[in-house]
Amino acid sequence: MKSEIQTYNNSQTAEDKEICDLLYNIIDKNLTEAENKIWHAHPVWFLDENPIVGYSKLKGSVRLLFWSGQSFEEEKLQNEGSFKAAEMRYTNVDQINEEDLKRWLGKSIKIQWDYKNIVKRKGVLLRLK
Repeated sequence: MKSEIQTYNNSQTAEDKEICDLLYNIIDKNLTEAENKIWHAHPVWFLDENPIVGYSKLKGSVRLLFWSGQSFEEEKLQNEGSFKAAEMRYTNVDQINEEDLKRWLGKSIKIQWDYKNIVKRKGVLLRLK
């Protein structure tokens, strides 16, 4: 784990750190081709400089966010924002279903919207995959 991400996880409460560490391990194991870094103050994974998935601490939970998640057609993921993002929120590590997460990560590779160029395209998203 990169030191900047370790620092992020370590800055959480014990329960939230456990959630962040498990999310990191599952994501990193399943997105081996992705680059990860702290982006906009939280851990995010990228494929070809396009954000795919990340997690962040919110007031009452840890949010797992898939930038193209609305296109996954997964009931458990909730729409987030006005683009194509979808999220899952966790308050306890036992809520993380590894099989669901692995399936979503697989879809995040196959289904991508071009967030890398969203500013250049003045807010217009184009589907990459």
